[in-house]
Amino acid sequence: MQKITKTFQYGEHQVTLETGQIARQANGAVKVSMGDTVVLVTAVGRKEADPGRPFFPLTVNYQEKFYAAGRVPGGFFKREGRPTEKDTLTCRLIDRPIRPLFPKGFMNEVQIIATLMSSNPDIDGDIPALIGTSAAIALSGMPFNGPIGAARVGFIDGEYVLNPTATQLKESKLDLVVAGTENAVLMVESEADLLSEEVMLGAVTFGHEALRTVVQAVRELAEEVGVESWNWVAPAVDESLAEKVAAAATQSLTDAYAIADKMQRRDAISAAKQAVIGALCDDEDENAPAAGDVSSAFSKLEKSLVRERILSGNPRIDGRDLSTVRPISVE
Repeated sequence: MQKITKTFQYGEHQVTLETGQIARQANGAVKVSMGDTVVLVTAVGRKEADPGRPFFPLTVNYQEKFYAAGRVPGGFFKREGRPTEKDTLTCRLIDRPIRPLFPKGFMNEVQIIATLMSSNPDIDGDIPALIGTSAAIALSGMPFNGPIGAARVGFIDGEYVLNPTATQLKESKLDLVVAGTENAVLMVESEADLLSEEVMLGAVTFGHEALRTVVQAVRELAEEVGVESWNWVAPAVDESLAEKVAAAATQSLTDAYAIADKMQRRDAISAAKQAVIGALCDDEDENAPAAGDVSSAFSKLEKSLVRERILSGNPRIDGRDLSTVRPISVE
């Protein structure tokens, strides 16, 4: 039950990261306090991946409970409602900068849950949730090319403001959220009142320089905790299987992508995929590749062919060149 804390100044607010006392069964758990806004973030990952999984199963949930504002649902509805639009948008805000930092080939299930425990209406929970996510993943030991930091930037009276309050944002011509590592910006989301490109670029730079404080604080917290990293090794790529799939499917995929009609093209791609799986997979042969592995290799081949078409300057599937916008009509 040893509680470890890390406190740093972040704009006008003091941020405190706390771990070791709450949610100790999670791989990583951090309570972030920023003003009177408190967010608990937990990170949990499976040590094993399901064989043949074609995607990285990362789930991010951000949830604002009524009790965070001192209320408990009563009357006819005694439970919390479904996630609000704000909850969903904050989930995406957290997901975007962390997803690309998990290494290629890492297909283990990962779940991030950020819960608003206490709410100060003047301080939004999204920035503390992003900071807590970075810290929770860092403490979990999962393979992750972080940590990351996040900052909100306002523009008031010609000056940038770090982490402006809701009251200050009413006077601000900019509401920008930037997230990234110490060396690179990974995500920018903003709305602005007709500001110039120079001001917008300056806001991104200002926010990125500020968020390095978060990155350093998370690193120091992880060092103090003594994180034990997972012994994870990226799975070896089966080059021979990729060659077999390419030999069997390149021509049929090329022919499929020459079909302009979307439904017919989809059916042709599906038929080509099933033909490759049928040709290479044999349930009675122990040395035959699994259908999931063949399907994954087929998807990579499809992505490669589409990318090559774009880079070589070929017309789009419907015949348009690369500078022509699709005609759009609405009724």
